[in-house]
Amino acid sequence: MRSDAVTKGVQQAPHRSLFNALGLTREEMDRPLIGIVSSYNEIVPGHMNLDKIVEAVKMGVAMAGGTPRVFPAIAVCDGIAMGHVGMKYSLVTRDLICDSTEAMAIAHQFDALVMVPNCDKNVPGLLMAAARLNIPTVFVSGGPMLAGHIHGSKTSLSSMFEAVGAYSANKMTGEEVEEYERKACPTCGSCSGMYTANSMNCLTEVLGMGLGGNGTIPAVYSERLRLAKHAGMKVMEMLEKNIRPRDIMTKDAFMNALTVDMALGCSTNSMLHLPAIAHEAGVELSPSTANEISAKTPNLCHLAPAGHTYIEELNEAGGVYAVMNELNKKGLLHTDCMTVTGHTVAENIKDCVNKNPEVIRPIDNPYSETGGIAVLKGNLAPDTAVVKRSAVVPEMMVHEGPARVFDCEEDASEAILSGKIAAGDVVVIRYEGPKGGPGMREMLNPTSQIAGMGLGSSVALITDGRFSGASRGASIGHVSPEAAVGGPIALVEEGDMIKINIPENSLELLVSQEEMEERRKNWKPREPKITTGYLARYASMVTSGSRGAILEIPKQ
Repeated sequence: MRSDAVTKGVQQAPHRSLFNALGLTREEMDRPLIGIVSSYNEIVPGHMNLDKIVEAVKMGVAMAGGTPRVFPAIAVCDGIAMGHVGMKYSLVTRDLICDSTEAMAIAHQFDALVMVPNCDKNVPGLLMAAARLNIPTVFVSGGPMLAGHIHGSKTSLSSMFEAVGAYSANKMTGEEVEEYERKACPTCGSCSGMYTANSMNCLTEVLGMGLGGNGTIPAVYSERLRLAKHAGMKVMEMLEKNIRPRDIMTKDAFMNALTVDMALGCSTNSMLHLPAIAHEAGVELSPSTANEISAKTPNLCHLAPAGHTYIEELNEAGGVYAVMNELNKKGLLHTDCMTVTGHTVAENIKDCVNKNPEVIRPIDNPYSETGGIAVLKGNLAPDTAVVKRSAVVPEMMVHEGPARVFDCEEDASEAILSGKIAAGDVVVIRYEGPKGGPGMREMLNPTSQIAGMGLGSSVALITDGRFSGASRGASIGHVSPEAAVGGPIALVEEGDMIKINIPENSLELLVSQEEMEERRKNWKPREPKITTGYLARYASMVTSGSRGAILEIPKQ
């Protein structure tokens, strides 16, 4: 066992003395040493229940003959970080989480790991670490929040951001906003729609790194504690069989994840995280792959923000496995992939039926014949741009309008809330990319303000940063190359006409090539906004390209 390096032999007597200081018995030292990576903290609603999940995992590990030891991982609440300088620190934590987990796992020679994440950057950061470390690993998330209830309708965090826009447009009173405030987020858990956290927890299940139900069992259900115990037991089975993350996270597994991503209508941030995870697993995902898969994958779910159903309803309808079973009716999945259940995808999904065709559309009656995400290209986005197609209203699938240009999120929000944006406009928010931000902020404020003011079906938004998984409407993010490295988005001028054609996967600035070249000659790089600390180091290391923001760290 790997842990023999710290528990066996005379040379390890000093190590054992430290284990004695922890209160471990010799019997515990003779068992496999299982690291449990806990993202528990008291500031993130999605993580406030993870102490209970961790205790259940520990019990499962111990019941199966292992010695569990807990160590922490940081986690940012994107909702609390939204709309201010704190959001610059969100995406960058993905790499901090990965790196620090790698350091802890190798320094202490764990034989296997159970990852207990829940929210936006925590899940992909730990998946990256699992791929990099490649020791037996099982994931169990903290689970989704239950939806809120207001005036007989379900709601969630995105409704709160839209309420701010509605208030500014005199469509809601202060008292109504306060009621939403009290009721929109009623329990612990990751926010209740198909936003980034739940997208990545569902895709963890598809990749084969989490047990069935990992992405959908609500945080407050005791069923999640049982799932956590089984995860603790399963990691011991993975260790015994020597099944490792790279045996599971293969090229075919990532193709499955992209396919289910399209069927579920996941967050556009999955297009940022899946390539980064694949990169650590030695698998390269090109941007064109997403459109190839989307072209043949029907969109089966319209979960919030695309529709009015939530993760709890997806769970009741049969969960992720039921969606996979629908897709498999047309042979759209690689079903021979191994998973942490100890079984193949085919074995996992064979008896999982669709219990609610209103939540999970049958394969022959989809919302659309193409997937929920589209990758756009054109002279405004030579590498990539990403839009959640399933959350775009039909009248905005093709749109042409004048650019309203802003060099940061705050300026765009101020213009929106002061009524300076009109129907037909295309709001361009730039210098918010990985280097330009720095940190590639996620922006739920502008998109929600547009929706809350009743402009969601007539105004488009484009950014080299990110729009939230909770965004709806023609919100196009991840435009690459970004403005800070001289991408075409840096050359857009106020009033330029921009044409968006989502069915044709195109994003065009309607300016002549000669004019673009002239503007490029006059463009000058901006001074960095932040010159010290981790963000400055991140900006100097990050690769801003078609794979998204990936730190180029040499493989071991």
